[in-house]
Amino acid sequence: MDKAMSYGALGVGAVMALVFVLDLVAGIPFGGSAKPNKFVMGDIFGLLASAIVVYLGWNASKDLK
Repeated sequence: MDKAMSYGALGVGAVMALVFVLDLVAGIPFGGSAKPNKFVMGDIFGLLASAIVVYLGWNASKDLK
C-alpha cells in the first residue's frame, strides 16, 4: 500500500507538471497564453508545487526499498 501511494504521488505530480507546462506553452487547459502576463506566476508556482510532489513521491519510494 505504501508503494502504491508513493507511485500515485509520482503520477499526480507528473500530470500536474504536464498540465502547467502545457498551459505555459500552448494555453490549452486554462488559457494561459491567451492572457500572457495574467497567469504566468500561477503556472510557475504550479510547476514548483508539482516538482515538490514528484520529489516527495520519489523520496518516499526510495525509503521503502
